Amino acid sequence: MTSKTLTPKPFFMKKLMLASSLFLLLTSMVVIADKPNFTGEWKLNEQKSDLGEFGARFAPKKLKINAQAEGMSVDRSSVNQNGEEVTYNEKITFDGKETESTVFNSSKKKSACKWSEDGQVLTVNSTILFDRNGEITEIKMTEAYKLADNGQVLSVESTSNSSFGTNTMKMHFDKAK
Repeated sequence: MTSKTLTPKPFFMKKLMLASSLFLLLTSMVVIADKPNFTGEWKLNEQKSDLGEFGARFAPKKLKINAQAEGMSVDRSSVNQNGEEVTYNEKITFDGKETESTVFNSSKKKSACKWSEDGQVLTVNSTILFDRNGEITEIKMTEAYKLADNGQVLSVESTSNSSFGTNTMKMHFDKAK
């Protein structure tokens, strides 16, 4: 008795690979679609926010977020001590890898993020090496982003720890555009 080895036909293998690829693509699109999209321009609503011990001077007045499948860029606009608006940009990747941005003129901010198990809250953990006249202060910060009111409100809960103390803010941003 001879034994036969069955080998799949090349056409069948191509169809199987195509079907598998299509399944993986559609599955990843569903996962992305289930997560909130923070894209938009957001304005701080101070009346609905709890800005903590340090108050409004440390909260961004506006956020402009551009989110894509792989990550998001965040433009934070604040008012400096001279009353001038200053903006700095931060890029965050959704793969959990650390990114580095320059904030407050020359200070370095390293951030990594993680989605909650239900995919509705994005938590960003950051370390800022704040350089003020050559004196370096390390600030550890955790921010949790989530949408409310059918995507018209962005809630950001922020806790920072440094030699200045601990500050917790619950910021309420209304969608501007």
